[in-house]
Amino acid sequence: MTLPYTFHAGEATVLAAEGQFTDAMPEVLIGRVDGPVGQAFASMMAQTKGHTAMFAIRACNQMVRPATITVPKVTLKDMANIELFGGVVQSATADAVLDCVIEGVIPKALVDDLCIISLVWIDPRCATDPQLDKRDMYRTNYEATRLALRRALANEPTIDELIANRHAIRHDMDDWSARADAGAGG
Repeated sequence: MTLPYTFHAGEATVLAAEGQFTDAMPEVLIGRVDGPVGQAFASMMAQTKGHTAMFAIRACNQMVRPATITVPKVTLKDMANIELFGGVVQSATADAVLDCVIEGVIPKALVDDLCIISLVWIDPRCATDPQLDKRDMYRTNYEATRLALRRALANEPTIDELIANRHAIRHDMDDWSARADAGAGG
């Protein structure tokens, strides 16, 4: 039998406001510090060129609980992207985690027993967009992180939902599965 809170995975996408490149697509793991998520969390503390992990903090000296590490999904090549990641995205992630504790999604009694890894997307166009709306970037990352954590801890989507929607829901970027299904005779 698996211990509660051993390993939960979730993801969510929240789309940007019109004209922005601030779509948020976090992928999260939440689990016990003494389990596989905790081991992965500790391993991620080492610096990897271009994919520097950071703790989610609400402000200086205000690291969120459960301890949360954010890792960019794309290489951060310049200070503009690093500042967005370590500012807007970092605070939105931290606020989402804390609000999940306040709302009871994450049990308050377990905040020191759990840790979170959040893989975060920043569209590289954001750093050079003179019309970048940082409030929208905050909004999308906050909403998507909250939703990803809720889904992770609720084990959503369920396998029954996935099976029921196997042929009804297609990937957003293209409909590869329709072509594959046709080639397979189905």
